[in-house]
Parts: sequence; structure tokens; C-alpha cells
Amino acid sequence: MTELFKKRFDELLSQLDEVAATKHTKHSEYSGPYEDIDSDLLLGWCVKVRNLLASLCGRDSEHFKSFVQAEEPGPYEGNPARLKRIRAVFLAAKEDFEGGYLSSVRHMIQAEVFSTEIEQARELLAAGYMVPAAVICGVILETNLRSLCEARDLGIGKLDKMNADLAKAGHYNSLIQKRITSLTAIRNSAAHGKTEDFNAADVKSMIEEVERLVADWLT
Repeated sequence: MTELFKKRFDELLSQLDEVAATKHTKHSEYSGPYEDIDSDLLLGWCVKVRNLLASLCGRDSEHFKSFVQAEEPGPYEGNPARLKRIRAVFLAAKEDFEGGYLSSVRHMIQAEVFSTEIEQARELLAAGYMVPAAVICGVILETNLRSLCEARDLGIGKLDKMNADLAKAGHYNSLIQKRITSLTAIRNSAAHGKTEDFNAADVKSMIEEVERLVADWLT
């Protein structure tokens, strides 16, 4: 996954040079000659960068917010000035990513929350509360599938749909998809109080399986 993001940064840097190469002089009846850059190419490039930064560090991150802010044109400001400002933010994000600083914070937070929730599920099961343990485990699974879908611009929906979409997109194979389908069945039975459909051993296996899956996704 790291190599994929590195490749995308390099692609966008190359595309940035292509956008900058469209710089040309135009003439205005009121202000005379001025420099401009292809607006459509610039917009398309910005959309792709926003998607990359949102996937890597989230929409609440400083990198994402700074990029969005840099996109906003100032008074009487042309595209060349905007591009210069946007380029600076993009290069800063690229440098932080290559130094290992961009995605680590988000992953650390996700990993910490995940560890806490898994521990809660274990403690509930140990205390004899297998239904809430299964429900919590199902929430962990669904939350992480949602994050995977958001990172790949896949639609957010029910757990089964996200599972199918991720498998179709090649994030994991059909065997993983079937395992997640089985875990979803336990979650659904627990949520509807159908305790005859599963037992404590099933929930114990569910917790272990979700822990393995999510740990792999967070690394």
C-alpha cells in the first residue's frame, strides 16, 4: 500500500508539471495581457490530490485542510498564482509522506481505538455477555470496511455490499470475502437477539478473526 501511494505522489508530481506547462498569455480588454493556466487540467489535478490526502491522513488533517485553503483564489488572483501556492502544499505533503510522517498519525489513532474495542469485546465475552461482544465486534468490522471503501472511493453502504465491493475492487480475494460474510451472519444474529444461531465459541472465533483481519488492514 505504501508503494502504491508513493507511485501516486510521483504521478501527480509529473502531472503537476504538465499543468504548469499550459501557462500562456491571454489578453483582456480591461486589464491588458495576463498569464493563465488551463483551468480544467488544474481542477482535475486538484481533485486527485484531495482524494490522495483524504485517503492518507483524513479530511480533518492539516495537510488536507491546507490544500483546500490553498485552492481558494484570492482577490484578482489568476491561476498561475494559485498553482504556485498549491504546489507548495503538495510538495510539503509529499515530503512528509516520504519521511513517514503523513499516514502514521492516522494509523496510530485507528490502531489505538481498534485495540480498545477488541479488548472490550473480549472482556464482555469473558464475563458471559456474548451478544454485546458479538455486536461490538461487528461494529469494529463494519467501521474498518467503511474506512477501506472511503480510501478507495467506493460507495458506503451495508456491510455485505461494502464487502462485495472491496472484493470486486481487488482489495482482498473471495476467500476473505466469504470469511467476512460468515462474521457478518454472527453479527446480524446477535443484533436481532437470535442466540440460537451462535454460541460463545463462535464469538470467540469471531473476535480472533476480526482482530487478524483489521490488524492486517492497519499495517
